Amino acid sequence: MTATQDRPTTVTRPGTGFRSSTKATSAQKRAPWILLAPFLALFVLTFVIPIISALFQSFTTVDREGLFGEDGVTGRFAGFDNYVTALNDAGFVASIGRMLLFGIVQVPVMIIACTILALLLESASARWPAFFRAVYFMPYGVPGVIATILWSFLYVPGLSPIVDLLQSVGLQPDFLGADSVLWSIANIVTWTYTGYNMLIIVAQLKSIPGEVYEAAKVDGANAFQVAWRIQIPLIAPALVLTTVFSIIGTLQLFAEPQILSTVAPAIDTEYTPNYAAYTNAFAFNEYGVASAQAVIIALAAFVLSFAFLALTNRAPKHERDQRKRAKRDGLEARRALQGRVTTGGGSRTATGSRTATSVTDRSTTTGAATGLPADRKGA
Repeated sequence: MTATQDRPTTVTRPGTGFRSSTKATSAQKRAPWILLAPFLALFVLTFVIPIISALFQSFTTVDREGLFGEDGVTGRFAGFDNYVTALNDAGFVASIGRMLLFGIVQVPVMIIACTILALLLESASARWPAFFRAVYFMPYGVPGVIATILWSFLYVPGLSPIVDLLQSVGLQPDFLGADSVLWSIANIVTWTYTGYNMLIIVAQLKSIPGEVYEAAKVDGANAFQVAWRIQIPLIAPALVLTTVFSIIGTLQLFAEPQILSTVAPAIDTEYTPNYAAYTNAFAFNEYGVASAQAVIIALAAFVLSFAFLALTNRAPKHERDQRKRAKRDGLEARRALQGRVTTGGGSRTATGSRTATSVTDRSTTTGAATGLPADRKGA
């Protein structure tokens, strides 16, 4: 290799006088992929491959020979049998309905609570906002298992000071009963994730320009009017994002019911969809059915999230009515134009026939006057 070949090729940009190296340009193109390579590798290994594996496994089943499979284990393609088994499981279907009820109540309560906290912390009269942000966010730093164990002590009679206080005033609460344990779990989830969602909304509030508040102050708006008419409409994207996260997290609920099942007999092994899939996989070794249940959970989360996004991104009613009227007027104008073109074409055809007849008549008359046939006259 010669010294000339080792040198990078330089290209002079026309009109600028600057030179750029093709070798440096190719290195710049590779740099982003090199920097993204560790993330992409972890993303594929921990996210993409498990999803593909679960999807493939949901269409397979294992046949065991003998009582415990000691005579042999064979796998085969099962088609949609695992999905049929999952949907025919009354406990699994009931768990999905239970989580829908959970989400209908818990998600709005949490979103309202974190919105109020964010608005209070970002108000002009708030004192020590950084301190209270840290305090409200602190429950999210506690692992879900530890948080559930802590709250279980507050739910068990004889150990809970809350239960003792309520019993001292004549109340007999049963936080772990069949009718109330679902809302005890909702309390744990709300306590854990309200601070996390609050920070997302606070970040959106900080992006509002200060000129907006100054204009509202000049117009005489009070604190409530600023919050209701300015801040809440401008933080709508953050509210949508936190709600979608909460909907997905609702169907993925697992740690709280599993830990509380040790002190709450009302919680069975199919209390939530994720708990049911876990039980089938690790208690009954039905990995195909568990994978099918996991796919159904993912599809349910996708459908609910997509429906919520479609509902929130829907245009206001007056805009929809205006679009309908414009579409209707456009169709009427197009039809009228097509009718006018058709009528005008017929008129031109009739006019052309009359013109051709008149020319023929004149040619015949001219030929007769000169004593020559019409065709020879034309020649």
